[in-house]
Amino acid sequence: MAERQGRAAADAVLTRIGQVVMLHHAGDREEARHRLLGLWAEIGEHGDPLHRCTLAHYLADTQDDPEAELAWDLRALTAAEEVRAGRPDAPGASAEVRALYPALHLSLATDYAGLGRTDAARSHLRRARGAAVALADDPYGDGVRAAIRRLEIRLGEAEGPPGGGGGPPRQRT
Repeated sequence: MAERQGRAAADAVLTRIGQVVMLHHAGDREEARHRLLGLWAEIGEHGDPLHRCTLAHYLADTQDDPEAELAWDLRALTAAEEVRAGRPDAPGASAEVRALYPALHLSLATDYAGLGRTDAARSHLRRARGAAVALADDPYGDGVRAAIRRLEIRLGEAEGPPGGGGGPPRQRT
């Protein structure tokens, strides 16, 4: 019973994060940042790493300062590493983290590219590309792979025909 209540509370936090993300996507960046920071204060620096990872990842998108965006994206990656290290046998933990890594590294690559730190950008782009093999052939996975290809082109890393993203096309199953 207590385990089920704990899972429900965790799901409630992720639901709240999702609601604020919808607010941000609707165009209210400032209010979204304010609410996400409120959730960060509730969860705390030592709260559930999956919550911190998700929250920091979305908080980065609400930042006006590129250095602040990078700092939040680095927090997200650090928390993802904690999820992987601390919950390797938890049901779904490895799948949760595998699905996060491509987007986390892509965000960092984009941050570094925007700051003119091309070597760091290329390093995280390679990590995003490698981690993307874990993504499903669904709208989320397709979107992340497309964003990786766009950044590859921007950084001059694209191989093959334009929009090819390097290597052979993925087979749909």
